[in-house]
Amino acid sequence: MIFKIVKNYFIQSYKQSKVAFFCELCEAVLVGGASATLTFTVLDPATKVFIPMYFVGSILGVISTTIRKAAFATILTSWFTIMNAIALVKLFL
Repeated sequence: MIFKIVKNYFIQSYKQSKVAFFCELCEAVLVGGASATLTFTVLDPATKVFIPMYFVGSILGVISTTIRKAAFATILTSWFTIMNAIALVKLFL
């Protein structure tokens, strides 16, 4: 029962927008990986690894939320993208 509901949820998401679906998939992998990297390197953060992952993931979030017309999620992911861009500039320049 629950499996069928979850499966249908993902199928419906895919059918609504294939581009948004794959952006969200990649975003989830990148942001989850960045979060794990930060968690396991917290005493000596691997900033050159997780900040670019967060940046790319947040760009994908802006794309998918814009496609899905999720206004406040677009604002939030845009904010993350700006903050991660600043972090990238400070880190690599």
